[in-house]
Amino acid sequence: MAFLNTINIVGSGLTAQQLRLDVVAENVTNSQTTRTEAGDGAYRRKMVVFQAVSGRDTFRDVMARASTRAVSNTASQPSAGGVIVTDIIEDEAPMKIVYDPTHPDADEDGYLEMPNVDMVKEIADAMAASRAYSSNVTAFNTLKTVISSGLEIGR
Repeated sequence: MAFLNTINIVGSGLTAQQLRLDVVAENVTNSQTTRTEAGDGAYRRKMVVFQAVSGRDTFRDVMARASTRAVSNTASQPSAGGVIVTDIIEDEAPMKIVYDPTHPDADEDGYLEMPNVDMVKEIADAMAASRAYSSNVTAFNTLKTVISSGLEIGR
């Protein structure tokens, strides 16, 4: 059933954008964190890396699946496509250096390494992720309407 593939595609988008929003929330939360658990300095901004899953098979894959169906009834389903999160990476942008000799994490000269989190970038990233999430919800609601209309035809 092709509409199940569409649900999987929309679901992958919802999951990916939710993770993106979670990472943005983590960045905002740690925007003033000067010490990490590992003890290697200030918090470093994280970013989500997406990869498209095309869902389109090559001619060779289609022929192999067709020949498998001719031989047996256990045919594999074609991939649905969508998006996957391949990695969550750290931003290599330089850390912000501020002068605060009273801070306990300041060096002997009074300078403190602050996270490389830029609130403008985080807000823009959160807005983009929120819009993408909303678009996936709209696509899902449209699919529900189409399926419902299709079931009404059968009455």
